[in-house]
Amino acid sequence: MHRTRNGGQSWDEISPDLTTNDKSRQGVSGGLTPDNLGVEYCCVIYAFDESPVQQGVLWAGSNDGKIHVSRDDGGSWQDVSGNLPDWPVDGVVRGIDASKWDAGKAYLVAEGHQVGDFRPHVYRTENYGESWTKIIDGIEDHILSFTRDISEDPVRPGLLYLGTENRLYVSFNDGDDWQPLINNLPPAPMYGVVVQEHFNDLVIGTYGRGFWIMDDLTPLQQLTDEVRASSAHLFQPRDAYRFNSRTGPATMPNDLTVGENPQNAAYINYWLGEAMTGSDVSVRISDASGEVVRTLEGTSDQGINRVFWDFQGERSTSIRRRVTPRYADWVDYGPERVREQNGMSVRQPPGTYTVTLEVNGEEFSRELRVLKDPNSTGDMSDIRAQQALMEEIQRDHADAADAVNRIEWFRRQLQDLQAVLQDQGEAGDLIETADALNTSLIEIEEELMQLQGTGTGQDMVRYPGKAVEKLGHLGQVTSVGDFPPTDQDAEVQALLRAIIIDARSDLDEFTRSELADFNRTLQERGLNPVIGGDSDR
Repeated sequence: MHRTRNGGQSWDEISPDLTTNDKSRQGVSGGLTPDNLGVEYCCVIYAFDESPVQQGVLWAGSNDGKIHVSRDDGGSWQDVSGNLPDWPVDGVVRGIDASKWDAGKAYLVAEGHQVGDFRPHVYRTENYGESWTKIIDGIEDHILSFTRDISEDPVRPGLLYLGTENRLYVSFNDGDDWQPLINNLPPAPMYGVVVQEHFNDLVIGTYGRGFWIMDDLTPLQQLTDEVRASSAHLFQPRDAYRFNSRTGPATMPNDLTVGENPQNAAYINYWLGEAMTGSDVSVRISDASGEVVRTLEGTSDQGINRVFWDFQGERSTSIRRRVTPRYADWVDYGPERVREQNGMSVRQPPGTYTVTLEVNGEEFSRELRVLKDPNSTGDMSDIRAQQALMEEIQRDHADAADAVNRIEWFRRQLQDLQAVLQDQGEAGDLIETADALNTSLIEIEEELMQLQGTGTGQDMVRYPGKAVEKLGHLGQVTSVGDFPPTDQDAEVQALLRAIIIDARSDLDEFTRSELADFNRTLQERGLNPVIGGDSDR
């Protein structure tokens, strides 16, 4: 064993040979054609760890069945190989994990598949290796169950993660019992098992199937017998970083080496017992003032459930198109004859929030801390200024959407009325008036949004954007990073606001005069009026 104190510039020996040093196993491999690739090397120190609890406690394991421990920083070493029950004599010590809670405690995995031993070998010591307990209950009796790596959880004592040749296992009782932890993890050799402590994620390195990460271990760390026995439980969420968007690396289409990024969101985990399966579940996010900024629909599976909050507030009024785009009658809005365009949301600032789980009338609440992107140079005053302008942009977008929805509803009724009257072959004057009213409405609506957009191609480069489209673009550029809005951002917002106010005023005047006159005529002839003249909000 060697040690460096200067970042690898030089190394000092701190142990004698800690293997069997069997010279008969150190010859040239491969027969007539040498094949010394390294995998067949014997008498190699294969696993090492040092205690995070007590300085100077070192553990070493070799690929020829030897285990040593030093309690004086490498000054002397004790061979504890003979203390393990059912120990594979020529086994490979694949992993040693010194306990994060007890200096004398360590976990060890070994395997002997190269010499025909396919059994799992997992051990625990609590007295510096003087005695060991084999801990394999619950591991499948299978030819691919030989063990590869083990890792102790850094938060909950007794919570262990174990990788075998084809499966990942978890133990909640210090290895006394194991159970599979699979989900969508492929059946592959689990060569590396480690907890990334800052984000509290479980990282798995497989042989042949890439890296896998189980994001957010808090539900496993907080899953007690009391939680399992409860009908519902909201786990304390981990701190959530409000990361700003990054430009990802360029990749080829269908590149099988491209991984999946985690959700840029707060992870909210909760437990539901069997009695709550299938129940209506909602999750509310409230800010420090108690105002609900977002309500999420939750899943209702038995066991651990997870929803994500992307730091966005509720969306504003959506736009509901009811009339096909101009000059594009071929666009199909489906049986409901509606095409919906989402409203606008505002990203909420870093701070302290309250998460409330509601299921079957019961409520459970926890505090959630949302942290600023550590890579951001913006401060809270910048973020607050951005939020303030974004809320004004959202308000303007909602006002525009409300006006568009009223217009679309009027136009839909007018067109349906024209179709009915034309089928009956009468009331030509009403058809002509309805057509004139539709033209007046188009003039108002075209100030608010582009009516030629089909939603099927490059609308934004074919037709000029109007107030709604420009507000959407303004919201995108204003919400970049944690920067405060520019003077021109505010100036453009004011200009668009004026257009929306004028259009809404024109619509109100149209409703009071032209539409009201037309409705009186319809009623005089025993026909239903065009409804929906009041604001939807």
